[in-house]
Amino acid sequence: MDGSARSSHGNAYFTGFGSSKRVVFFDTLLDRLDANEIEAVLAHELGHFKHHHVIKRIALMFIVSFIGLALLGWLKQQGWFYEGLGVTQPSDYMALLLFLLVSPVFLFLLRPLMASYSRKNEFEADEYAANHAEAKYLVDALVKLYRDNASTLTPDPLHSAFYDSHPPASIRISRLAKFTG
Repeated sequence: MDGSARSSHGNAYFTGFGSSKRVVFFDTLLDRLDANEIEAVLAHELGHFKHHHVIKRIALMFIVSFIGLALLGWLKQQGWFYEGLGVTQPSDYMALLLFLLVSPVFLFLLRPLMASYSRKNEFEADEYAANHAEAKYLVDALVKLYRDNASTLTPDPLHSAFYDSHPPASIRISRLAKFTG
């Protein structure tokens, strides 16, 4: 991907399913990594494919969306829902609007669970990469990636638990160290 047109940040990711599967490397990342590091990052992204992370994420989001829509369907029939938010005339569009206004308060509680699930996927992909390429090169690539993207290597643990989709670099590196020898 021609990422350099928009940013100097480097990245790689796996996306799609079926015949539209892709591993995408930003040109900025390819410029910074050597061949062994590129191979290790590719192995990590292929780990996401091997573990079906995209399909699992889509299924999870489908379930969460279904539960949210079912809750909306129930709430729109509850008079207290409108009254509690100061609305005197219930309607479908008002129920949707009110639901969208109050749902972030409750979805906030799901954030750490979703972030934890995403970090678990990253650890699985790291392990896959360490078993199919040299872990040392994945560590080297991660250090370059975190440094080039100005990411902190030791973020606040509480903030990280709530918001970070990727584990802190120090934890990833220490877990990958067991594969280097």
